[in-house]
Amino acid sequence: MDMPLYCSSLAARVPHVSGDGRVNNKFASNHVGSLFFQHQNPPKQILSLPKFDQSRSSSIMEDQKSLGVASPEPEKYYQELDVAVRAVQMACSLCQRVQDRLISKSNDQIQSKDDNSPVTVADWSVQATVSWLLSEYFGRKNLSIVAEEDVQKLSKADASELLVAVVNTVNECLAEAPRFGLKGPDKALGTSEVLEAISHCNSSGGPTGRFWTLDPVDGTLGFVRGDQYAIALALIEDGDVVLGVLGCPNYPMRKEWLSYHHRYHRIITKLTPPTSESWDKGFVTYAMKGSGKAWMQPLLQSNQKLVWPNSARPVRVSSIDDPALATFCEPVEKANSSHSFTAGLAHTMGLRKQPLRVYSMVKYAAIARGDAEIFMKFARAGYKEKIWDHAAGVVIIQEAGGMVTDARGQPLDFSKGIYLEGLDRGVIASAGAILHDKIISAVDASWDSSCL
Repeated sequence: MDMPLYCSSLAARVPHVSGDGRVNNKFASNHVGSLFFQHQNPPKQILSLPKFDQSRSSSIMEDQKSLGVASPEPEKYYQELDVAVRAVQMACSLCQRVQDRLISKSNDQIQSKDDNSPVTVADWSVQATVSWLLSEYFGRKNLSIVAEEDVQKLSKADASELLVAVVNTVNECLAEAPRFGLKGPDKALGTSEVLEAISHCNSSGGPTGRFWTLDPVDGTLGFVRGDQYAIALALIEDGDVVLGVLGCPNYPMRKEWLSYHHRYHRIITKLTPPTSESWDKGFVTYAMKGSGKAWMQPLLQSNQKLVWPNSARPVRVSSIDDPALATFCEPVEKANSSHSFTAGLAHTMGLRKQPLRVYSMVKYAAIARGDAEIFMKFARAGYKEKIWDHAAGVVIIQEAGGMVTDARGQPLDFSKGIYLEGLDRGVIASAGAILHDKIISAVDASWDSSCL
């Protein structure tokens, strides 16, 4: 069955690109990276794209040639990126509703996994929703997804109310698909269909072929506390992350509000007129490998329709390369990361600012946006990093001009299954090569005296 994919950006005008790769502000606030989406010879896909004005398309190509811009190879993923961004927008809307319910009243929609980490209705619902959408647009047989959740807890006899809540939440979200430019189901999904969508995310990844990786709610502890969390979706092909999408529903649009406690922000938001831009929060950031660009798109507000690219603008890492001026991010919880080592490392490097401690892959978005310069995570013995906790953020930072490696300076390896096997000590993300080299040197100098 052919389904329309609304890529109106195919007919968007190419923004002016200066010699240093920056996008002219005249177009940046209104146009997505149209270089991502243009094809003289689009690859064959299972999707049925809507027809667009061929004369406008020819004009775009002439503009592109006149700018001396070559059509990059990553353009072949433009359909996947379009669906992925819209799906994550929908997932953000779902999570906002569920989080409001969790905060406003006590309920049984928060469960514990075997490792005592929390899982909520939102985790399963987002996984089911994104899985269903990707299956519909790219074909279930062609789709492979590595994701965090399974249906084991939902399938237990005492989880009937929880399962009903998940099914209802999924259908509530999918009913809004047309608002996001996607096609929803002809009728509400049944329990078995929702469970099947969750269960379909059972790939183990690997070095060959194509698969998606999804963390439906990264930072669930932050989510249940009303704080920061992220929805992370990435496409990996032959071991390389080729596109990444991060939804950050609670991330303030203004950098200065990052340092305020989330509860204060929520209170002030309610007291401020809805039209005020001072308290705006929530966006989706995304990138394709090799494009040299990363983008930030504000979340779709209630009752609005997504008109691509939804006021997207380019993001770029900070130009700071002096550790004394840099801000570094680290996880909030100490369970899987050593705060003492990163604190000692920060002192060694001359970092003067207090660390920005935030939940989830929001840290990757902070660096890509230029709100921070360093993210360091050194896991405690026995902990293994999962690919869904890093894939989307890595490609976004890299395309925004930053670097992500292990502590030896080697790229993260996404070809070994669900874990980042062969990781040397920890993960380091930074705003650029100069700063990155300084961090790695400091790690080498401090490691032998650490207890990790």
